[in-house]
Amino acid sequence: MNTIDAQLLKEIFIAGAEALNEKKEYVNELNVFPVPDGDTGTNMTMTIQSAVREVEAVTDVTMANICKAISSGSLRGARGNSGVILSQLLRGLTRQMREYNEIDIEILSASFEKAVETAYKAVMKPKEGTILTVARAGSDMAVYLARENLDIVTYAEAIVGHMREVLELTPEMLPVLKEAGVVDSGGEGLLIIIEGALRLLKEKFPELGNGQLPDLTAFKKQSAAVKAYEPKQSQKNAKKEKTEKKSDKKEAKQSKEVKDVIQARPARRQVSKSDISTADIKFGYCTEFIVNLETEFEDRDEAELKIFLEAVGDSIVVVSDDDMVKVHVHTNMPGIVLQKALTYGSLSKIKIDNMREEHNERLALDAEKQSGAGSMNGNEKIQDTESIESSAADDSEQYNMEHGQQPDEYKEQETGPDVQAAEQSGYNESKAGARASDDGSVNRAETGFIAVSAGDGLSEIFAGLGADIVIEGGQTMNPSTEDILNAIDQVNADNIFILPNNSNIILASQQASSLVEDKNIIVIPSKTIPQGIMALLNYMSNKSVEENEETMLREMGNVKSGSVTYSIRDTVIQDVEIKQGDIMGISDAGIVNTGAQVLATTVELIDTLIDADSELVTLYYGKDTTEDEATLIASSIKKNHTDVDVEVHYGGQPVYYYFVSVE
Repeated sequence: MNTIDAQLLKEIFIAGAEALNEKKEYVNELNVFPVPDGDTGTNMTMTIQSAVREVEAVTDVTMANICKAISSGSLRGARGNSGVILSQLLRGLTRQMREYNEIDIEILSASFEKAVETAYKAVMKPKEGTILTVARAGSDMAVYLARENLDIVTYAEAIVGHMREVLELTPEMLPVLKEAGVVDSGGEGLLIIIEGALRLLKEKFPELGNGQLPDLTAFKKQSAAVKAYEPKQSQKNAKKEKTEKKSDKKEAKQSKEVKDVIQARPARRQVSKSDISTADIKFGYCTEFIVNLETEFEDRDEAELKIFLEAVGDSIVVVSDDDMVKVHVHTNMPGIVLQKALTYGSLSKIKIDNMREEHNERLALDAEKQSGAGSMNGNEKIQDTESIESSAADDSEQYNMEHGQQPDEYKEQETGPDVQAAEQSGYNESKAGARASDDGSVNRAETGFIAVSAGDGLSEIFAGLGADIVIEGGQTMNPSTEDILNAIDQVNADNIFILPNNSNIILASQQASSLVEDKNIIVIPSKTIPQGIMALLNYMSNKSVEENEETMLREMGNVKSGSVTYSIRDTVIQDVEIKQGDIMGISDAGIVNTGAQVLATTVELIDTLIDADSELVTLYYGKDTTEDEATLIASSIKKNHTDVDVEVHYGGQPVYYYFVSVE
């Protein structure tokens, strides 16, 4: 036997997951920054264990069922950037495999290729020297050897061997890895999974292996993954020139950053914008339906349907699954669209809304409210008696998840241990925002907010600023995609802003956003708590969704963030030698200073963040320090910078003694 069936796929997948679980702390130790965060090994382990639980629950062991469990489990359980990328690799891999009853090396090669393609699409700006590069190395070798007459064990050993070689080159691709003396932690985690699966495969096929490989010298020189590491002086010079050309004007820089982020997102249909005319609505009917497939719906069929829809409308979403296709389009000819859809199967859940009529009704409703309610507080949210259908997630979404699982499927699935763990960490609901009324009818607000927070004090601050749901997570425990989906489900609003407040939670937020169709999700890519607070402070209820998004992104750039924590190991980062137990001051740019005492290190960090334009310093003290110490730091800062105001707030965050905001 030289193939993998569904039962064996189940077993080797679980073996790979267990291998990572055993070595997750080793993977954590490879993280460049020596901070006690929710690290790569932890995030990847929790992601794949979510999939393991679904795989183990499968009673009818078929290739399609096992692949679906791997894909959906990892997708919903994804935590952190490494976990999200792992979930996308598994999603692409299983999407190809699920079509077959048994897997041979030719199918494996196509599956590897699909896995890498899916993962690269998921990351807006892929960086070489990471888990993506290691995965691509495996795909390169898999495709190269696919037509060789090899047994499956020899084939897999060659793939893993090449991936290990490329992993060892990652320090040459990313200087920060070389400086710290480590390989990429995500790439190591991926290899541990595959190597664990390979060990079990070899046990199942003891007679296989040690096959004759072709000469790989030419291949390895031409491999795209290997070429990524080659040092090129021209690249270094180009980078230096680019740096030198950066404008010293802060406002211009911020404007460009905002523009880049805005342009990366698809244009969104504005809900309840009163200054447009019905004449501006080019396609008047918002048309949605599900096609219950009666024939095979392949990639070319999907492409054909999209081309047809583009000819008769816009705002197109086509999301296909095994036996159904969800379609959303704005068109002037809904009848023709339905006729085309009937060629693929029967239709259900048909919904056609006249957007011009709805727009006129909204204008009348807004006028009635203005005349009846008078002026409103800037923090109040209008609660509509009728909601306008917001557009489904655009298939050109910044974080493009092709063929996403249907949201209804998420709602129907039972809550597993991963979700229960999230519920134990808890959601904090503020009093702001509309909810379902007592009689069960839906009464949506126009806008809602979800924020991720690390600490009870910070959670109260976000709730006080209008966050409907505060997901407790952040540094030490990155919330999963499903945690964020559950929060979205609880916020009863047409448009929902998500504030991740951590660079390692942005991808999971975007992944959750791509899986929601009945609400307009806007991920504000806040990397720190101060950025999230600044964004929420600048939301204005009298502005449109897009105007608020632009304002929040712009104002986020006006705050400098800092944090103070301790080192968990010896390392060298950015030419700074760090010992285990050192107190570290960290800014948006990286580690700024180290010291032996929290107070002195914090004061020094803040001194470096303050410049001539600074007006306000806000200090959020954590659960491992005191208000008295925070007050002493504030007094010192005020003494050294008499023109700067200083505020002190209880944050209650673990791990980090202080979060610092400088405006």
